[in-house]
Amino acid sequence: MNREPLAPRLFGRRVPLPLVAWLALVWVLLWGDLSAGNVLGGLAAGLVVSWLLPLPILDPGIRVRPVALVRFLVCFGWDMVASTARVVFWVAHPRPPPTMIVRVRLRTSSESMTVLIMIALSTVPGSLVLEAYEKDLVLHVLGIPGDIEGGVEGGVEGAVRADVAGLESRIVAAFGTRRDREELR
Repeated sequence: MNREPLAPRLFGRRVPLPLVAWLALVWVLLWGDLSAGNVLGGLAAGLVVSWLLPLPILDPGIRVRPVALVRFLVCFGWDMVASTARVVFWVAHPRPPPTMIVRVRLRTSSESMTVLIMIALSTVPGSLVLEAYEKDLVLHVLGIPGDIEGGVEGGVEGAVRADVAGLESRIVAAFGTRRDREELR
């Protein structure tokens, strides 16, 4: 029984049909003419390339869960709106905005989840990932009022760490593997 119906064997090697279709589409687009000859030529080129140069099977470590994805997108949208309003307030304010560098320890060890967290944090106005270590992120945070000079752990830094932990939980719930989700428990 063929386990991979979209990757039949051709002379002993698997040929992924979605890749062949993609290569044929690129072929037709490069030629700029949708004709039967170009489509057949693209399919032939795709078959030859995918058979001669097989790609390794990679697992990016990302699974999509629709309900958790919707929850993440709603919370992320709210974060975008609130952060944009905070940045606009400080741009219009006569004094310079409060800024802070915060080191946040992540609970996940998955590189895929860490990259998604870094993208989400850098996308939100007023925050930027400066550096990433094994499980630590160094963030620059703009416009969050509080005791900046005092270095109080529970104040602004604690709020930033709690926000990042919530974002991490939502991203892992929406995109993480079973191992990633168990790591956060």
